[in-house]
Amino acid sequence: MKLRIFVTLKNGVLDPQGKAIHKALEGLGFAGVNDVRAGKLIELDLADDTSDASVDEMCRKLLANTVIENYRVERA
Repeated sequence: MKLRIFVTLKNGVLDPQGKAIHKALEGLGFAGVNDVRAGKLIELDLADDTSDASVDEMCRKLLANTVIENYRVERA
């Protein structure tokens, strides 16, 4: 089973990487970019019998810092 885990910063958490990308895009002449938020994508290839609870535990314990990040699981 293939999964994609999308990890993003929660609203209100400062995103210096997103700000740097935004500034670079403006510097390259791209107009109309109002805001940038950077995140990460993690792809997992798991055994078919891996439970949703186990995937959730992986996310909470290692893949995302749930204090400042949200995560979303998508089956590929």
